[in-house]
Amino acid sequence: MRTIRVFATAIGYIIYLMPFLRKVKATAKEDYQVREYDEFVHQYARNFSRKVMKASGSKVVISGEENLPESSFLLVSNHQANFDIITLLGYFNRPFGFVAKVELKRLPVVRSWMSEMGCLFLDRKDRRQSLKTFKEGIQLLKDGHHLAIFPEGTRSKGREMNDFKSGSFSLAKKANVPVVPVMIDGTYEIMEANGGKMKPSTVHLTICAPIEPSDYETMTLEEISKETRHRIEQAQRNLKETRSYQVI
Repeated sequence: MRTIRVFATAIGYIIYLMPFLRKVKATAKEDYQVREYDEFVHQYARNFSRKVMKASGSKVVISGEENLPESSFLLVSNHQANFDIITLLGYFNRPFGFVAKVELKRLPVVRSWMSEMGCLFLDRKDRRQSLKTFKEGIQLLKDGHHLAIFPEGTRSKGREMNDFKSGSFSLAKKANVPVVPVMIDGTYEIMEANGGKMKPSTVHLTICAPIEPSDYETMTLEEISKETRHRIEQAQRNLKETRSYQVI
């Protein structure tokens, strides 16, 4: 029943948002500052995501918001489940676009919203297209937008992280913006751990200390990747210790 409720909420709200999509497309971007326009568009994605999360019966616990830089940044998160992006869109306190699989371009209404949010579609099988997408991402960051990536490339479906692909960190290095490691925990318990059925979970969203351009100036992409992963793993350990303490 909960699974049906979640999907019905998602589909119903997408239909509800269609008139607002026309409004967004008709809005003159030049009348807004970059961050103002991003927030204007992001409010619809935030409301959608929070309604879906509420329908799942889950709650989100956020920490580390004081670590967010004022400048544009590359948000780098681990990737446990499909609900990761729902969590970030609904509860991360900055508007952002994200690098997504090219397959999502097959979803007409979703594709249009993602384009308005500054999302990019990456086809890893097409090197030329991938390079073009990365150049667009670098320019977005330079122009003051925030961008999110999942360097694992695919869901881990649990707490164990897959290897991080270091190439995506070139977005931050070439745009000269901070890397903000973000830990997500508990999203896989909503759906993936239950054979596709929805169950409530407590999701933790932890924003780690950023890696500033001055920190990674002499680092290779592989070293930046390892440091980012290390900070996310440390946040996981801290959360585990907190849970153990609470049990005692």
